[in-house]
Amino acid sequence: MATIIYTHTDEAPLLATYSFLPIIQAYAAQAGVEVETRDISLAGRIISQFPERLTEEQRVADHLAELGELATKPEANIIKLPNVSASVPQLKAAIKELQEQGYDLPAYPESPQTDEEREIRARYDKTKGSAVNPVLREGNSDRRAPASVKGYAKAHPHRMGAWSEDSRTNVATMGKDDFFSNEKSVVIEADDTLRIEHVAADGTVTVLKESVPVLAGEVVDGTFMNVAALRRFLTEQIARAKADDVLFSAHLKATMMKVSDPIIFGHVVQAFFPTLFEQYGEQLAAAGISPNDGLGALMSAVADLPDGDAVKAAVEAGLADGPKLAMVDSDKGITNLHVPSDVIIDASMPAMIRTSGHMWGPDGEEADTLAVIPDSSYAGVYQTVIDDCRAHGAFDPATMGSVPNVGLMAKAAEEYGSHDKTFEVPAAGTVRVVDGSGATLIEHTVEPGDIWRACQTKDAPIRDWVKLAVTRARATGAPAIFWLDEQRAHDANLIAKVREYLPEHDTDGLTIEIMAPAEATAYSLERIRRGEDTISVTGNVLRDYNTDLFPILELGTSAKMLSVVPLMNGGGLFETGAGGSAPKHVQQLVKENYLRWDSLGEFFALAASFEHLAGYADNARAQVLADTLDRATGTFLNEDKSPTRRVGGIDNRGSHFYLALYWAQELAAQTDDADLAERFTALATTLADAEDTIVGELNGVQGSPADIGGYYRPDAAKADAVMRPSQTLNDALATLA
Repeated sequence: MATIIYTHTDEAPLLATYSFLPIIQAYAAQAGVEVETRDISLAGRIISQFPERLTEEQRVADHLAELGELATKPEANIIKLPNVSASVPQLKAAIKELQEQGYDLPAYPESPQTDEEREIRARYDKTKGSAVNPVLREGNSDRRAPASVKGYAKAHPHRMGAWSEDSRTNVATMGKDDFFSNEKSVVIEADDTLRIEHVAADGTVTVLKESVPVLAGEVVDGTFMNVAALRRFLTEQIARAKADDVLFSAHLKATMMKVSDPIIFGHVVQAFFPTLFEQYGEQLAAAGISPNDGLGALMSAVADLPDGDAVKAAVEAGLADGPKLAMVDSDKGITNLHVPSDVIIDASMPAMIRTSGHMWGPDGEEADTLAVIPDSSYAGVYQTVIDDCRAHGAFDPATMGSVPNVGLMAKAAEEYGSHDKTFEVPAAGTVRVVDGSGATLIEHTVEPGDIWRACQTKDAPIRDWVKLAVTRARATGAPAIFWLDEQRAHDANLIAKVREYLPEHDTDGLTIEIMAPAEATAYSLERIRRGEDTISVTGNVLRDYNTDLFPILELGTSAKMLSVVPLMNGGGLFETGAGGSAPKHVQQLVKENYLRWDSLGEFFALAASFEHLAGYADNARAQVLADTLDRATGTFLNEDKSPTRRVGGIDNRGSHFYLALYWAQELAAQTDDADLAERFTALATTLADAEDTIVGELNGVQGSPADIGGYYRPDAAKADAVMRPSQTLNDALATLA
C-alpha cells in the first residue's frame, strides 16, 4: 500500500489534524493509500532527546531524523504542517508543561557550568528555532496561490486599510556595520573541511566550530554585526520615534534565526530601557534574567528579587520616558518587546502594510509606526512597498496580480543554515574561517559582544533552483526575477552561478532577469498594480518573507498558498501554509471551544500529495482523489465554508465537514472509476441528508471552555473528543471502513 506521511505538529494545525485526519484516512484508504503520522511537534522533539529518562509509554522516537532520511529517497511523500520554531521562552514553557505531565525532563540550563549541563543544553538546542525545516527541505520551494484561491480573492476582496500621502510610517535599518555590509563570501574549489576560530588580541586561538564539511562549488559566507554600532543605531531610532510621535516597533525573526536574533532582540530591550539596565542589570543577570527573553519574562521573574518593586518602577518609567511602543495586545499590556517570538518580521510587516501602515498603540488605537529592522539585507523590500503605498494608495485585491515564489532552501541553504555557525564574540580579536590546509578564507576584526555568523549554500541546490525558476517561467509565461544584489558578497557569487547555469535550459521567449531586492520589489509592484504576475526567485530568507508579504496583500493570508517542494531525489514535500496566528487560535479554543484555524492549505497540499503519489506509485485512484479534491475545494470556496470569525458560525470542524461533503459528492459523480463512485454514493447521500444535524452537533459545543489537556502536548483522547464532537459525522465516516 502506498504511503503518505502527515506530520503531527503544534498548536492550531495540530488541533485541526484531530478533526481532518480521520476524513483523510477514510477517503485515502478507498484508493489503497495509507496515511501515517510522524510527531515533529516541539514537545515530541524534546521528548525524543531524552529517552533514557522516560518510561516506555512516554518515549517518542526521533521522527524528525526519520523523515529527514526519508526526504532523500524517491518514495518520500510528506505533508508538512506548520510547527513551532521555538524561541527560548517557548522551549522553557514546553519543558515546564511536560514536567507537569510527568515527564522526567531536566531544566533548560541557561548558563551551563558542568559537562552534564552542557550536554543537556546541546540536546535542547537541537529542538530550538528552525529545527525542522532544514532537515526536511531536501529540495527547493515552489510556492504560489492556486487559481481557485486567487479567483476567490478577486471575487470576494478582503479589507485593506487606506493609505495617506502623509503617512509617517517608515523602516529604519543600519545600512553599515551590519550583516549585509560586513559580509565576505568564497566559492570552495574542492571538497574540504573548514574550521571556524577566534583569535584573541594576545594570540590565543579558540576553536568555535571544529568541523564544517564543504563540497566543491559550495558558497561559504562569513559576516558579523557590530554590536556597538547596533546600540547606537537603536538609541537613535528610539529618539527618532519619540520625536516623530510614531510607534516604535522592532521586527526580527527570533524563531528561525535562533542564535542571532534573540541577541539582537535583547539589545533592543536594553536600548529601550537604558536606566533600568544601568541600575539593575547586574542584579538581573545574577538572577538569570536575560533581556533576550523579553520584557514579559523579566516582569514575571522580578517578583522574586529583593528590589522587585524598584525594577518594576524602572520599567514603568522607561515606558513613560520613551516613545509609544507598538503593542501585541494593548488590552493586556503586551508590548512589541514582551516576547521575542511574538513579533515575527515576515508576518508582522505585511500585516502592518495591509493595515494602512499602522500597528496598535498602548491606547488601543492604530498609529503610524517606525519599523526597526536592524540588518539592511532585506529591509529595503519593506520600505519600497511602504513608499509605493504612500504614493499610490492601498493595493486592490480584486484586480492585483500575483507574486509566486521559487525559493532556494535545499540542504539548509543560506542564512537559515547558520545557527550552528553563529557566535556571540567573547573578546576582541578576529574570527576567521580556515580550510584544511590552514589557509584563511574569511577573516573579520571583531569586538566583544559582536554577532558573527557563517552560512553555506551548496552548488547542487543552486543548480536545481535555477532549473525550477526556468520551469515555472515556462509553465506560466510570467517573468522570473532573481532577487540578487551584486553589492552583497554572497549574492555576487550566486549571480555568477545563475549566469553559468541558465544556458543549460531553454529560455527562448522567457523574461528572466537579475535585480537587487528593492529594485525587484518596485518592478513587481508596478506589475501587480496592472494585474500582472511576476515570479520572485529568491534565497531562503527572502523566500520566507515574500511568501508572507505578497499573499497577505493579495489573499489576506499566507495560509491559502500551495507550497510544493520537489525533493532533489524525486520525492515530494507538501507544506501547508503559515502558522503565525496559531497561538491565538488555541487560546480561543480553550476559552470558548471555537477553532478559527483555516485548513485550506492542508486541502491544497493533500491534493498535490495525491497527484504526486499517483505518478510515482502508478495509482490511478490516487489521481481521482486529487482531481475530485481540487473540485471540492473550489466548491468549498464558492460556498464560503471557511471558518467564520466568531462563535456561532462554523469553525475549523465545520469547514472539514463541508469539505468531506463536497469531496464525497465529487467522488460519487466522477466517471473515471465506477467502483470508487459507488463506494462514495451512499456517504455523499448520508452527509447531505444529515447536514443540519451534523452542523448542529459541531456548533452546539461552542461557547464554553474546552479541555485539551495541554498546550504543547495535548492529551490525545481529550483533543480527539473536542475536535470530533459530531457522532453523526463520525458514524458516517466509519461506514467507509
